[in-house]
Amino acid sequence: MVMDVTNWDEDEYRNTILHERGFQYRTIFRAIFAPSSNPNPSSDIVVSASSDGSVATYSLSTILSSQEIRNGISSAKQVLAAQPNCFLQAHEGPAYDVKFYGDDADALLLSCGDDGRIRGWKWKELEDFMTNRQKQGSHVKPTIDLINPQHRGPWYAMSPISENNAMAVDHQGGSIFAAAGDSCAYNWDVETSKIKMVFKGHSDYLHCIVFCKGINQIITGSEDGTARIWDCRSGKCTQVISPKRDENLKELSSVSCIALDASESWLAYGSGQNLFVWNLLASDQISRICIPTTCQDVVFDDNNILAVGASPMLSRMDMDGKILSQIRCAPESAFSVSLDQSGVIAVAGYGGLIDVISQFGSHLCTFQPTSL
Repeated sequence: MVMDVTNWDEDEYRNTILHERGFQYRTIFRAIFAPSSNPNPSSDIVVSASSDGSVATYSLSTILSSQEIRNGISSAKQVLAAQPNCFLQAHEGPAYDVKFYGDDADALLLSCGDDGRIRGWKWKELEDFMTNRQKQGSHVKPTIDLINPQHRGPWYAMSPISENNAMAVDHQGGSIFAAAGDSCAYNWDVETSKIKMVFKGHSDYLHCIVFCKGINQIITGSEDGTARIWDCRSGKCTQVISPKRDENLKELSSVSCIALDASESWLAYGSGQNLFVWNLLASDQISRICIPTTCQDVVFDDNNILAVGASPMLSRMDMDGKILSQIRCAPESAFSVSLDQSGVIAVAGYGGLIDVISQFGSHLCTFQPTSL
């Protein structure tokens, strides 16, 4: 066979190969379920934040009704190619987190990333794009565009803009909280797009943050090996949480993830190969759960705890640390576990893979986003 190379474009070919390889080896740092306006409690839309800086949405019903599913039974080993029904190039550098601000018609889809920005889009506008089959939503203007401040150093030199690693929201108070790489947490006012308060006290960068609605506090987790509780009115740290010393814990690992239960009475946080459970009312550590690999995300499911980490495994535990079940997942290293109100679970991580697991523990589908 003779090929016509008259119009061969070496640069375009090289860029295509690099793009495909980069897409294949990207990481999804967060995958969450979108709020559903449908009376059916199960959400159909999964939103992801990826290492290529993109934020994208995927329809589970479309994926489940794809040709691959119709021709056979889906299994954990079968990875389906899924095109996003809305795609946003949200950040320069990796996008680390996505959150919804509100769950009504005025809800915002928020994202934060390595460029130090927090951006927010009207969810209703993005839904309209999905309905109209317009996949490329990058020309939709963000309603919110916040960027971390720079700090002045010696000789008037300005510090680099620190990354945002995680977010929490207080819809009632009109606030977005950011866990930043300069060891500070920031309270942003949604209405004015200005910083209301800065929480200083950690000695290293922050990995995670949650908001306690009932008592108007935030809890942050840091590379310095501690979690701190902050009062949102005064900005002061009210408690430093660190694991009880143990012979097997020779040094503190970073606090990589934090979760609150629905009552906001129980706190679970991952630190190295340990998961710690605290009773916030008693200000006491209840249990320490040893896990085989580094814990990278955790969430409560009623009185159970779901955890993922640097292995292809989703673990379900009770509050005392007893392993109730372990399910093998597609990502070799999982960075995100999210729970829908229907009980469906999404696990995401390395390789751009998202695993969707039913409330009964069976795999509904495993999909890998494709480029547009």
